[in-house]
Amino acid sequence: MKPTLQFRLSQHLTLTPQLQQSIRLLQLSTVELNQEIERILQDNPILERDEGEAEAPAAPGFGEAQAPVQAAPEAPAQAGETAATRDDDWQADFATQWRGAEDDEDGDRTFVAPDTPTLRDHLYGQLSLTNLGERDRVLVGLLIDALDEDGYLTQSLEEIAALLPPEAEASTDELAIALKHLQNFEPAGVGARTPAECLELQLRARGGDEPNQRLALEIVQRHLELLAARDYSRLKALTGAGEDQLRAAQRVIQSLNPRPGASFAKVEARYIVPDVIVRKAKGVWRASLNPEAMPKLRVNRLYAELAARQRNGRNTLASQLQEARWLIKNVQQRFDTILRVSQAIVDRQRHFFEHGEVAMRPMVLREIADTLGLHESTISRVTTQKYMATPRGTFELKYFFGSHVATDTGGACSATAIRALIKQLVAAEEAGAPLSDSRISQILGQQGIVVARRTIAKYREALQIPPVNQRKRL
Repeated sequence: MKPTLQFRLSQHLTLTPQLQQSIRLLQLSTVELNQEIERILQDNPILERDEGEAEAPAAPGFGEAQAPVQAAPEAPAQAGETAATRDDDWQADFATQWRGAEDDEDGDRTFVAPDTPTLRDHLYGQLSLTNLGERDRVLVGLLIDALDEDGYLTQSLEEIAALLPPEAEASTDELAIALKHLQNFEPAGVGARTPAECLELQLRARGGDEPNQRLALEIVQRHLELLAARDYSRLKALTGAGEDQLRAAQRVIQSLNPRPGASFAKVEARYIVPDVIVRKAKGVWRASLNPEAMPKLRVNRLYAELAARQRNGRNTLASQLQEARWLIKNVQQRFDTILRVSQAIVDRQRHFFEHGEVAMRPMVLREIADTLGLHESTISRVTTQKYMATPRGTFELKYFFGSHVATDTGGACSATAIRALIKQLVAAEEAGAPLSDSRISQILGQQGIVVARRTIAKYREALQIPPVNQRKRL
């Protein structure tokens, strides 16, 4: 074939850098947005935070491109860094918790080990106070290191012995003796291998010879599965106890802690800064932007003047000035879009704000997209990891969207409302005759809400409600 040149005209959509940045900022959470802004602030000297004289816009909308947008506080991040530092210091020197004020060089005790020690540190502190020999101390320490966060020994003694080097020559009998020493430590129940053993250790640590204690110990040792299954008839037959005695023993067992090490676990606090605040004013629910979630940015005037004097469009300052203006505009547009979507959600879910979850109406992303003239993907980005503070709590915007179930009258009921109804029915049921999934389905059917039994079971499991046999109480 002979090569030829041809000209064709076509149209296609091109995403400009400004549009790409706008889409990226829209899908970021508040924390991620501030991280992105901090990165840009380090790279672009023309962009800076407005620390203060200028005030934030009074209206929910935004003004000019250089109008400041308020920033979220940085205290939570600093608090997290302080907590991590304290945790490292504690692990480096456990003895610091016992120092007096006179031992502190600065005399300031504000940040000296205020956190709870780890389970490992707590047990090693007790081990250092025992009269055990050096070899026994090493074996007990080995078992301490093998505990999980709840204080359980999940590996068998044979497996632990196999992990030791040949020169250690520790038998399972020696490890069993070391385990007995460990099980005498506080908290009671630590070092157990099963939940039954954990509860048994706690009952034995309490001592006493009351009938309720003896019955509770017998149930824990032999019939714990029957108690978990609420099979009270078989428990009465096997133990020979009456209903009152069984109820008293059950209260004793319920007072025990099946996870003795959980109180020492390090829990990282997650801070959520709501993007929108919903209030009721003059009988109307209104959404407004949270000033603490809005970064306050501005263009550095000196650098902007220098960039304006340079006529060469390829210079670095002019490019950075344009990027700074784009960022400020895109951040403003981001919050403007969040506010529009939030207000549209509030308008459609006003019954939820008045009456709670049972009044939640079914809603899909397309409904909001059609109302605001936006694409459905834009609504999806706006409602992901964006939070709304309301008188009923703080919710992710996606929480207000959900599937629906048809009613007898031809309407629809939200899945959130059905879950709330299930929670109400279970909370009001009789202790001795809990409602089955089929019965809940029948009750909802009488109210005009047609829900299959398997759907009830799915919603119940999502609410972490046990099945009917486990909810039965004496």
